Amino acid sequence: MASNSHLLWDILIILLKIAVVLGVVLFHAAYTVYAERKIIGRMQARLGPTEVGPYGLLQPLADLVKLLFKEDIIPIETHKFIFQVAPLLVLVFAITNLSVIPFHPSFSIADVNLGVLVILAFAGLGTYGIILAGYSSGSKYSLLGGLRSAAQILSYEIPLGLSLAGVILYAESFRIQDIVEAQAKSFFGMNALPQILGFIVFLICAFAETNRAPFDLPEAESELVAGYITEYSGFRMGIFFLGEYISMYVMSLLISLCYLGGWTLPIWLTGFLPFLKALPSTLILIIKVYFFIFLFIWVRATFPRYRFDQLMSMSWKVLIPAALLNFLWIAFLKWRLLT
Repeated sequence: MASNSHLLWDILIILLKIAVVLGVVLFHAAYTVYAERKIIGRMQARLGPTEVGPYGLLQPLADLVKLLFKEDIIPIETHKFIFQVAPLLVLVFAITNLSVIPFHPSFSIADVNLGVLVILAFAGLGTYGIILAGYSSGSKYSLLGGLRSAAQILSYEIPLGLSLAGVILYAESFRIQDIVEAQAKSFFGMNALPQILGFIVFLICAFAETNRAPFDLPEAESELVAGYITEYSGFRMGIFFLGEYISMYVMSLLISLCYLGGWTLPIWLTGFLPFLKALPSTLILIIKVYFFIFLFIWVRATFPRYRFDQLMSMSWKVLIPAALLNFLWIAFLKWRLLT
């Protein structure tokens, strides 16, 4: 009886953690859309949403209501089952990544020893949702968008994995908590300084992995109407956008944890600015994540879309050699430290 009650208590704690993480992330995803519209509006000398609620703050709620009540159109030529399931695959795999990401030294849904590999695996699986959406829509524009996504993710997962290989080698662990602790103990306090090349490669690949501008070739409104989501409407289209914004947070969290020390600050920085020691660890992580979310928005407003040949050329000719060079540098650095 005692063991059963203990098991039920553990299950209840896990369910509570899931509810908290989902609630916080979904709220952030909704208001990131609002923030993006306001920030890009200001960058383009306009106001953005202003009508719904004070300063337009209720605009995400209005958009949600519109998507829920909008007609869900399924074209005749679609593969109906695949067409309906594809958006859920994108969303489910994006949300699943949150389960292995630590938000605090003592708070994560699942403390997995191979956390980095799990995130890379699920990020790749999420692409199948986009490919199936393009294939099942019965539209040439959607099919081309799905094929572009497959080629893009396949190309950019290689430098993404290679850049993380340097982080894993430096920490000697795939566990994200261990990677954060290794940075806190190091002289630099963060991997972004000794691994600046890997940091830049990972940052560029993060834009491609999330299909964000300037690498939004699977959508490419000027060429493919809306790419793989051309035939989608209503809440299914909203699910695709929700998956994209959650993926932005997953990548922002991963780069903050693996390259900027996560919830820790470098000793040299806190020595120079002692008041930073009073900041809660969770707040430190949130500030870093917000910075990268702003960077996603800023880049979208600033850079034009790449051509597809430029996209592929950058991956195979620039990013992969740079990631390999970064890995060799870290291997040399570890060898010098051991000897």
